[in-house]
Amino acid sequence: MVSTLRTRDGRALTFAQHGDLDGRPVVVMHGTPGSRLGPIPRASRLYLQGIHLIAYDRPGYGGSDRLSGRTVAHAASDVADLVDALGIERFAVVGRSGGAPHALACAALLPERVTRAATLVAFAPYTLMGPRWYEGMTKSNIREYGIAETGAGQLESYLGSMAAAIQADPESHLPFDEKDLIRPDRAVMADFGIRRMLLDNFREALRQTPYGWIDDSLSFVRPWGFDPAAIRGPVRLWHGSDDNYAPVTHTRWLGERIPGADTIIQRDAGHFTSIEALPSILSWLSG
Repeated sequence: MVSTLRTRDGRALTFAQHGDLDGRPVVVMHGTPGSRLGPIPRASRLYLQGIHLIAYDRPGYGGSDRLSGRTVAHAASDVADLVDALGIERFAVVGRSGGAPHALACAALLPERVTRAATLVAFAPYTLMGPRWYEGMTKSNIREYGIAETGAGQLESYLGSMAAAIQADPESHLPFDEKDLIRPDRAVMADFGIRRMLLDNFREALRQTPYGWIDDSLSFVRPWGFDPAAIRGPVRLWHGSDDNYAPVTHTRWLGERIPGADTIIQRDAGHFTSIEALPSILSWLSG
């Protein structure tokens, strides 16, 4: 079920609902680049869990209008508009990879409404973590975010050309280098269903413009607009010990600063292994 709403500032925001529409609401934040078509458990599993899962395209992705200059904190306003349109007062939130900071934004800035928050393979704030932010990252990620530090100009050219190639042939131009995949991630990516879902996800993400990806990358290396240490609700942080896209040091840093955070480090797991961890995280989120 795909729908579009207007945010309080008039932008189009596209979203989809899955599972039990009378169940416990959970808003899921997709990765970078990504869209509402990102990893979603089967509807039958969501029904069994009693979960009403809501996925939306962040600004500039899929069917959602761009919001130029956005910070990570913007997600709280958009999610508030989304759940208001659905008549939902309280909800849980989860973000994977580039979606994780946006899930934390909701927990920090909507404390009266977010019941629980979870992240999988999260990024920490670059401006707070400092130079260690890059330790253990793949060369491709170091290059992307290093360019983002210089500003929008070079990044638009760099990611714009990558987005055009992905849109033309996502199978041959994935937004990551397959040579960088560690063994557990290669096993996940060998699953035909998961690979097809990711290809559809990337194609939809960049269908209209590359600016969702560009604005995400810029927002990660700039001030987020909130401090994760201000989060007071229940938080669970999941990370694969061998992740080389968003290194595990990011989640360890967050776990040391978010009061009472439950940090789970899974051994012999990587970045894309998080797709398989999502159902158990959803169970925790639904209480």
